[in-house]
Order: sequence, then C-alpha cells, then structure tokens
Amino acid sequence: MDLQTIFEALILGTVEGLTEFVPVSSTGHLLLLGHFMGFENPGKTFEVLIQLGSILAILSVYFSKLWQLFISLPSDPRSRYFVAGILLAFLPAAFIGFLAHDFIKAVLFESPALICTTLFLGGLILLWVDRLDLKPRYHDVASYPMRIYFGIGLCQCLAMVPGVSRSGSTIVGALLMGTDKRSAAEFSFFLAMPTMAGAFALDLFKNRHAITFDDAAVIGVGFVTAFIAGVVVVRWLLDYVSRHGFALFAWWRIVVGLAGFAGLYAFG
Repeated sequence: MDLQTIFEALILGTVEGLTEFVPVSSTGHLLLLGHFMGFENPGKTFEVLIQLGSILAILSVYFSKLWQLFISLPSDPRSRYFVAGILLAFLPAAFIGFLAHDFIKAVLFESPALICTTLFLGGLILLWVDRLDLKPRYHDVASYPMRIYFGIGLCQCLAMVPGVSRSGSTIVGALLMGTDKRSAAEFSFFLAMPTMAGAFALDLFKNRHAITFDDAAVIGVGFVTAFIAGVVVVRWLLDYVSRHGFALFAWWRIVVGLAGFAGLYAFG
C-alpha cells in the first residue's frame, strides 16, 4: 500500500462520509471519482465496505435515541410500531439486493455514463419536488402509517442503480407521500442503518476470499475518514433541510452529472 493509494483512500472515504446521508448518491460519487482517479479495487468492494464508517457515524450520533428505543421495546407499543415500520421498509431492498447483487456490481457499477445520467436526472427530480407546494400530513417519524413505511422501502430499491441515491429516493418518496422534509430526512437515517449494514455484510461475505491484507488496510483508511465526515453531516443535515430544503443538493447533482459527462467525453 503506497502513499498514493493511501491518499486516494482518504479522499474517497471523505467523499463517502460527506455524501452518504445527503441526496446526491455517495456510490455514484465514489465510482465516478474512482474512475477518473484510476482507483482500482476487486469487485468494487471498497465502495461498499467503507460504508461501515458511515454506519458507525450515524450510530454514534443517534446512540441515545437508539438505546431508548431498544429498552422501551418490551413495554412501549409505539416503539414496537416504529421498529416494525423500519423493518417493513427494509425488506424490499433486502430481497431485491440479495437476488440482484452480482448484476448490480458487475454491470451497473461499471457504467460511468449511467451514473452521470442518473445523477443529472435525479437532480432535476429533486429540484422539482423541492419546489412543489406540498402539504405535509405526517411530521412524526415514529408514527407514519405502515403503507408509508412500505412505500419508502420500495422507493429505496431504486437506489440500487448507482447515481440514484438511497437517501434521495427515500426522501423524495416520503415527501410525495405526505411527510415533511425534516422527518423524511430523519427516517432516511434510520432506514440507512439496516440497509447499509446488510449491504456491507453481503458484500464482505461474497468477497471474503478476494480481500488481501493491503485491501483491508486501504478499506480501513477509507472507513476512518468516512466515519469522521459522516458524523459532521448527520449533525448538520436535519436543521439545514428544515430551513433550506434540498435545492442545494439538486443543483450539486446536476453539476456533477454534467461534469462527469464532460470528463468522459474528454478522457474516456
């Protein structure tokens, strides 16, 4: 593991942490950046496994809430309802992700042009939704109707196409189904925990024989930087979207998508 590889892992880990919980597609950013940097890793495993840093970031920020939820499960119907809602939202992506894992990694992850397209189109959709005069009916993330939880889970499946964005698809789906912006972003945080943990475990299992010591060291560097950047974003995001909405992220997606197309045209 040379200094250049360490530097690349630091950059990619920071990008993962900064983009995982905002609706811009962390995977799309990592794959595009890795493509132009010439960063190679077997089976695109690095991009998935460093998500563990982001998982731990959100666990650390939400530890108090998660602990209260855990200890209240035996006695509080509201807590059990919320956990059931998270699990219901998680199931569609778990089922489809397990069946389509190899296709996603071997085909979709290897198409920079597809990523640029989904980044650009996703930015336009996010900008459109952010400007709609929506009338939120659901403000409490723990008391959405079960059909809303399941609908958000179906929307999350769209994010298996790199560039779509897991948080973006769940937030847009939630907003269109009647939630407010803050609770939509917060539920995206909660849903990220089982979803990202499941993707991490599946990818680690499938690539367990291909990961070398040097790969593990590079992944470790990316993991640490993803954790630090992820903590910063999680602490900041909810207040930001409550006041300003998602237009900033929409325009960012559009700019990155167009820049990616320009780079592909210029450099291949």
